[in-house]
Amino acid sequence: MFSLLGIAQMRSTVGDIAANVRRIIAAARQAHADGVAVLLTPQLALSGYMPADLLLRPAFIDACERGLAEIAAATAELPGLALVVGHPCRAPGAERLHDAASVYAGGALLCRHARRVLVDGGTSDDARYFVAGSEDSVFEHAGLRLGLLIGADVDAEGAAQALVRRGARLLLVLDATPYALGQSARWEQRLRQCMRRSRLPLLAARGVGGQDEWLFAGQSLALQADGSAAMRLSLFEEETAVARIRQAQGAITIEARVEHLADWQEELWRALVCALRDYVTLNRFPGVVLGLSGGLDSALVLALAVDALGPERVRTLFMPSPYSAEISRIDAHEMARRVGVRIDDIAIGPLFADFRAALAPLFAGLPEDTTEENLQARVRGSLLMALSNKSGAVVLVTGNKSELATGYCTLYGDMAGGFAPIRDVLKTQVFALARWRNAHDPFGTGSEPIPERIITRPPSAELRADQTDQDSLPPYELLDAIISAHLEGGQDLPALLASGLPRAECERVLGLIRRSEFKRHQAATGPRVSQLGFGSEWRHSASQRFAG
Repeated sequence: MFSLLGIAQMRSTVGDIAANVRRIIAAARQAHADGVAVLLTPQLALSGYMPADLLLRPAFIDACERGLAEIAAATAELPGLALVVGHPCRAPGAERLHDAASVYAGGALLCRHARRVLVDGGTSDDARYFVAGSEDSVFEHAGLRLGLLIGADVDAEGAAQALVRRGARLLLVLDATPYALGQSARWEQRLRQCMRRSRLPLLAARGVGGQDEWLFAGQSLALQADGSAAMRLSLFEEETAVARIRQAQGAITIEARVEHLADWQEELWRALVCALRDYVTLNRFPGVVLGLSGGLDSALVLALAVDALGPERVRTLFMPSPYSAEISRIDAHEMARRVGVRIDDIAIGPLFADFRAALAPLFAGLPEDTTEENLQARVRGSLLMALSNKSGAVVLVTGNKSELATGYCTLYGDMAGGFAPIRDVLKTQVFALARWRNAHDPFGTGSEPIPERIITRPPSAELRADQTDQDSLPPYELLDAIISAHLEGGQDLPALLASGLPRAECERVLGLIRRSEFKRHQAATGPRVSQLGFGSEWRHSASQRFAG
């Protein structure tokens, strides 16, 4: 005896209830046509994840309720199908909401589960919006007893066992955990731990796509009762898949396809492409524009943009200063040629001279310093923003996490723009991604897009004569080790020193991180791809003085 269960790994847009309803109903109709008995959607598929303060607006919850009614009515036309929908709903007798999953079949509500385990901190702010549910939810359909879990429910001691006691034979999990590098493998391990407690097979549907700083990886999966993978869907792609559920001699087995786990460079590349593509699409920008300097960061962002949007929606400016090397111009133009994008040259020397002349009376008797360097960056930022205003394209900020952490970036200069694709990518990762992308062509836009000299040449902002990044920063391998251990590892100075990192450089880098907070408060948004990015989960005052 067997049944077909489906997973709709879908992209939901926050607040676009009508479009999300259409997607859910379309997936249900296709599943019904394929003979599927139960179709599982991700956590908060109806509203999009995470609606944040839209959840505080009664009109938004009213719209979700109307959407649920439309979905329920649609199931009346799909006999034999049970549709599991993730959505917010009002909690009885409470001012806050439930993060819920409702099961509809034949136009009727079979079951509703409210997430029992709420999380605060990191990427979650559950206490602001939700109250926990209290019921263990099991329903029966197509000869199967199915138990429901949502997100962090899988981590609760006793949650899965309670479903077993109520007769569940198979677990259904709805999830929309925000992405970080390696998070899909960690989520899979969490599900295996849940299964060890229940000894039941499971199917888990996960959301996919970019939503401002948050990313959702997809890679929905099914696990056998022994914890082995029975189904694993693609990274960062929408798809609906069907698993064959067999019941024989009291045991349930799952038959489906299993996608490979990507190496970290491929996973991160696909994450960044997805984030950039979805941000531009959801905000209805016709395209993007960026400054192409001949350096590695802008080269990597250009390659990402072409993979995400195609060359016809990408435009670049090369803006040489008096300190720009000729090889920078050659390399920038060569890369633009390789990826097929338009590049225009605007020399900033005359504009820079005008600024210096205008400021000369104010700066009389003062030596040149970073002020003159920053003026060049701000001229470039103004030119990019002017082209953005005229064309409607969004400016891509090309700075990386190592620079943002230490403040090696200029407010209203190279920080000017609307979206920063690699703001959570360390410089050492930038080098690795460039090498990986030159060796692979995952989106069919061309191999080896980045000229080799851009990768091997010492990094430089080219804002003064003979400048290199290492004039102002420790070597990137050491810098990134300190940043990663401090931010993602939570190590303060004593722990950093205990791990063998040099005191002088640790004190220097931690000081730069602290003093640069005011810049990050004004930085463009970008995708969070590490365990701790400089986004909404990084909550530090610009006016604090703790030096530990």
